Amino acid sequence: MPTLDEDECRRRVAGERVARLGTIRNTDGTPRLVPCTFAVVDGLLCSAVDKTKPKSGRRLARLRDVDADPRAGLLFDRYDDDWSQLWWVRVDGTITEHSSGELRERALDALVEKYEPYRRERPDGPVTVLTPTRWTGWTAT
Repeated sequence: MPTLDEDECRRRVAGERVARLGTIRNTDGTPRLVPCTFAVVDGLLCSAVDKTKPKSGRRLARLRDVDADPRAGLLFDRYDDDWSQLWWVRVDGTITEHSSGELRERALDALVEKYEPYRRERPDGPVTVLTPTRWTGWTAT
């Protein structure tokens, strides 16, 4: 089974539109997985809390999770009925929350450029920033 080196993992991630964020649930230590939009800024993986997609509240459970334990992962994958086309990339790291500052603004600019709904309504909540500590990938070919 071929593995992907870090450069190839980064290349594949750069072309994706959605990831699955995994955090450690602060209540019982079980995994919490949610889809998320993201942008890569200076090798960091950034996501925003927005009003565009419905949410149950502004302080999301995933933010409470990273308050308690900043370890997290992002999973990117490609499925195809032609299984020779399958691949996945997982980025492990730590998440920090940015409610203001230059990195937050650059991340929001990148997200607005990448996603049309953000052009209509720029996110005004915090930005989460995953600093990668490990890139792991696999491909069927």
